[in-house]
Amino acid sequence: MADQAAYIITGPTSGIGRATALELAKHGTIVLVGRDTRKLQALQGEIERERGQAVSIVCDLSDMASVRRAAGNIVNLHLPFAGLVNNAGLHQTRPTKSAQGWDVTFATNHLGPFALTEALIPHLPDGANVVFIASVVEDPERKPAKMAGFRGGRYISAEASARGEWKPGGSKAAGADAYATSKQCTLATALEFARETPRLHFNAVEPGFNPATALGREANAFVRFLLKHVLPLLVPVMKYWSTPEQAARVITNVVLNASGDTGVYYDDEDHPMLPSALVQDPTFTACVVAETRALLANPLR
Repeated sequence: MADQAAYIITGPTSGIGRATALELAKHGTIVLVGRDTRKLQALQGEIERERGQAVSIVCDLSDMASVRRAAGNIVNLHLPFAGLVNNAGLHQTRPTKSAQGWDVTFATNHLGPFALTEALIPHLPDGANVVFIASVVEDPERKPAKMAGFRGGRYISAEASARGEWKPGGSKAAGADAYATSKQCTLATALEFARETPRLHFNAVEPGFNPATALGREANAFVRFLLKHVLPLLVPVMKYWSTPEQAARVITNVVLNASGDTGVYYDDEDHPMLPSALVQDPTFTACVVAETRALLANPLR
């Protein structure tokens, strides 16, 4: 196991994460990082039955103590890490609080991946690829996002976001502002880390709208049925729509990319795209990273 490249992926047991883990398993050892031990072990077994190699690490990305433990456990594997995919994502329609008292959507989508990445950076070799899964809904000018009820990221500060507070004038859809803001911070982090640490390659991927993923798990039974069994049939004829398998191919290409590209935001067809005007501003991305570091160093209680 120690002779082949190793790739770390969060949220690997369903949707895009699962498809990406299975795709990356063709290229090296996979470190599966997720909350559910049973699901992690099942996926690990599936990979190993296909003669791949996998290791499971239990981690709740909304809990910073769990993130710290997971980072230590990953480092102690002493594997030749070549890439990290920050895939895990959550869209809550009924906000809950993490162990630290933080908004769980913001903690899971931004604070946890940020803390995990920072803990692993010293242990990643030069040229390793770090990929953040972003979302077009962070951009208030994107028509598909607006049609879905989003009004872009509503960032005030890292502390305000952790408290579940967003700029006024946002979406009327429950949980939309929390999700869009967390994804805006995720994208800002990828671009700012690329500027800060040129020895590594930090990029982001917009995976397209994937109706079959677990992001809609809080919806009612009828909506969940539509998302899982009906809407995926429309993917071939719907612009901006994708499938976990299509997204996985794009993500895998970015993780395996040996060109040295960094600070690039890729769309669901593996082409560079622009983020929102706010995220294009280095002053904003630097602010998000600085405020996130300060929050993680001095947690709200």
